[in-house]
Amino acid sequence: MKNPKMGGIMSEKIEFFGLSQTVAELAETDISKVAKYGWGRQGLIPLWFGEGDVPTPKFICDASSESMQMGETFYTHQNGLSDLRKELIKYTKRSFGVTLEEDRLTVTNSGMMAISLAMQMLINPDDEVVVIGPVWPNIYSTVELNKGIVTHASIEMSHDGWSLDLNEVFRAVTDRTKAIFVNTPGNPTGWIMPEEDQKSLVEFAREKNIWLISDEVYHSLVFDRPVATSMLNFAESDDKVIVVNSFSKSWLMTGWRMGWMAHPSGIAETLAKLVQISTSGVPDFIQRAGITALRSGDNTIAELRERCQIGRDIVFDRLEQWPRVKAIRPNGAFYAFFMVEDVNDSLDFCKKLIDICNVGLAPGSAFGPGGEGFLRLCYASTPEKLNRAMDALALEINKK
Repeated sequence: MKNPKMGGIMSEKIEFFGLSQTVAELAETDISKVAKYGWGRQGLIPLWFGEGDVPTPKFICDASSESMQMGETFYTHQNGLSDLRKELIKYTKRSFGVTLEEDRLTVTNSGMMAISLAMQMLINPDDEVVVIGPVWPNIYSTVELNKGIVTHASIEMSHDGWSLDLNEVFRAVTDRTKAIFVNTPGNPTGWIMPEEDQKSLVEFAREKNIWLISDEVYHSLVFDRPVATSMLNFAESDDKVIVVNSFSKSWLMTGWRMGWMAHPSGIAETLAKLVQISTSGVPDFIQRAGITALRSGDNTIAELRERCQIGRDIVFDRLEQWPRVKAIRPNGAFYAFFMVEDVNDSLDFCKKLIDICNVGLAPGSAFGPGGEGFLRLCYASTPEKLNRAMDALALEINKK
């Protein structure tokens, strides 16, 4: 989000370095501020980022290594290897029951790059994007970087879970709206959009002739069903619907930086041009790892899901006993997003937790309107680490 404190120092930087004002106004996220504050502290338990502590499985790494040894180190197709897109077609079919064609898939350097490419492709200056939040802060930034305007619709916490009033989304759409952005299952809340709402949202976007961008990178990390339903289940092949996915979460590949997007066939060439002038494409040897993950990684997903469910229950069994805490046990993603009574500055409170408890959490203020007062904890870690973290956090959050 834009930096509300842009003033003397920022103006001097723009003048001295010749920075783009749009870039200069981008604020550092509060997650980064907390991480900088705590990084390098002896014994700190970092639960602030969206990743676990298990490295990529060896069989996936071996596929990449073999590809490099075979000399697959040259430029590649901007929309992705045909072999990988064919595997993505199979994966989409068995996961969602939806059949795609190759020209409806583009492989990208991360899920975030897919979102960024979509925004570059769609947004003209002063176009509006309705963002359903709280949501990962980079979403706000990529709209603003492309000189768009963010408007908001909010997921709300109630006694029985997180919910979204679709009418709030519909009311936020104006004649300047270019797209609606939704993340389901959601970061940071774990909220999963109900199927009837997904269907209604796709139909609304079709009626209004606007784009729908659905970030579904946590689709396999759900605890009450085999997989979260995709917007692809309700979209026609020519609908203005883009579904973003990633290898990062499901296959323990956060550092590899590879994702993909499903889109209408008519924009594949446009996306290829944008890939060409940004990264020139995902390296072959990384894509080969992705092919192996898709073919042989179902057990990896199952083990991660089991690990996350154990982690979720460890964390929420404690949170639900603490009088100052309001928390909803989610059925998706791998985060606890909980409110602490009398916390009005979550960034400051997270720094305090580092000083007192030596545990790093993400402040709710990072996730946009509605996030302040909340904290986010990633529970994709070992039971031992999570129990130590909860013992330490109790000293401050559960103190009398």
